[in-house]
Amino acid sequence: MADDAPTPVHLTKVLDGLAENPALPAGLVRRLVRYRHGFGHVAKRADLTPDMIEDILASGHHWLLHSLALNGQLPHAVRMRLAAHTDPGIRAALAAGARDAPRELHERLIDDPDTRVREYLAERDDIPTDLLARLAHDPDPKIRATLARWWTQAPDAVRRILLTDPVDEVRAAACSTYYARLPHPVPPPDLVAGLLADPISRAGAVRHAVLAPELAARLAGDPDYQVRRQAAEHPQLPPPLRDLLAEDPSANVRVGVFSRRDTPEPVRHRIYTQIQQGDRPLTDLPDDELDDHALLQQFEDHMAVAELRYLRLDWVTTDPMPHVSSPYICFRRSAARNRTLPADAVIQLLNDDDSGVRTTMATHAPQLVDPATAERIDREFRPDKRTRWRPADLFTFPPQTLRRLATDPDPRMRCLAPRDLDLPVELTERLATDPDNAVRRAAAGHPNLPIHARRALLADPSEWVAHAAAAAATLPVAEMDRLLTLAGV
Repeated sequence: MADDAPTPVHLTKVLDGLAENPALPAGLVRRLVRYRHGFGHVAKRADLTPDMIEDILASGHHWLLHSLALNGQLPHAVRMRLAAHTDPGIRAALAAGARDAPRELHERLIDDPDTRVREYLAERDDIPTDLLARLAHDPDPKIRATLARWWTQAPDAVRRILLTDPVDEVRAAACSTYYARLPHPVPPPDLVAGLLADPISRAGAVRHAVLAPELAARLAGDPDYQVRRQAAEHPQLPPPLRDLLAEDPSANVRVGVFSRRDTPEPVRHRIYTQIQQGDRPLTDLPDDELDDHALLQQFEDHMAVAELRYLRLDWVTTDPMPHVSSPYICFRRSAARNRTLPADAVIQLLNDDDSGVRTTMATHAPQLVDPATAERIDREFRPDKRTRWRPADLFTFPPQTLRRLATDPDPRMRCLAPRDLDLPVELTERLATDPDNAVRRAAAGHPNLPIHARRALLADPSEWVAHAAAAAATLPVAEMDRLLTLAGV
């Protein structure tokens, strides 16, 4: 070990990375268990021995025990000991992390006095049905609402209990337009009329109703725009009401009409144009001149513009060819989801002006994407939301491409170069000293990285770069030992 090796700036974060290092020897794992800072990630390791587990249990350190409770590889006896722990945070972590555990553990936790424990159980789908059903009678409505939102395939008897719950929050979660898990539930037919009569559950019940003319007219005139939106999408909506809702003051409702298969093209185009032209940045809204209702309406109108881009239209995906040249981005994106498009349509969508269309097509036909096209699509990728995923994750680039990208002007593209495990040393060093944090992070685990470059990355000013360097399986054991010594363990 060199005496002049730099000291990590973020030692706790470095040790968190070391805790995740798959090459950390057992003796060093035992030393890391004695560390009392950070979040105890070492207790999540799958290779913990019985004596290591006993040391963690005896430590009394909250974060070590919390991480241990989240460990999916624990023996059942250890989980039962944690289920009796006095710290509710430990029991809650166990409820969240104990997947595929024996019934005995869930019997112990299902009536836990801490709300968080029962709430985590209500989100699970691997608990015996009879135990999960008991949460439908939980005294806390928050637990019942969580169960309704997550247990979408609950038995009919349980679904009935939740749909008729006396608390609005629970009924709203049980009959909603959105659930936490697919497939979405279908209410018992005999309850639909009552759910439609209840303002709390009406919007969620519309899609399950038989839309007789009188009911359709009533829903199309409902004061709740969410109810009108659901009516606008209902396949049995009469054309006159469809055309009425096409003029609805809520842009959200008009989007529902826009998305229908039977909407006449002139009406669809008018809706699209109106929403696009009526959009204003939220920062421009005169908040002091609008009441709460008007502010909400302005927000929904603004969000309608985004929805026009991101709608997934199953009927377009099923019959994509008429829509591969659509003027509407969401139509082209939906068409690109079809996996049986002819090659010429695939090529057209891979060259679309919209990044989302190109990426969707590449995702659904990766076998037709050559390396040059894959690089172009990744280079031009503009994600709809923040994500670490990128189109390049679908493809294997040849070494010559990755080595060229090591000196690319775009740091995003330089991040791909370390995927070449035979990348020359001079290029790995260059990437390890890149001015961009993300590039250094991508290079931190490369097997050809010289030891002096690894030490520099362990002391990197970015805590995530340092973390990645410590988590790399290629980190020499001598460096692991040095880090633990610096931490005093």
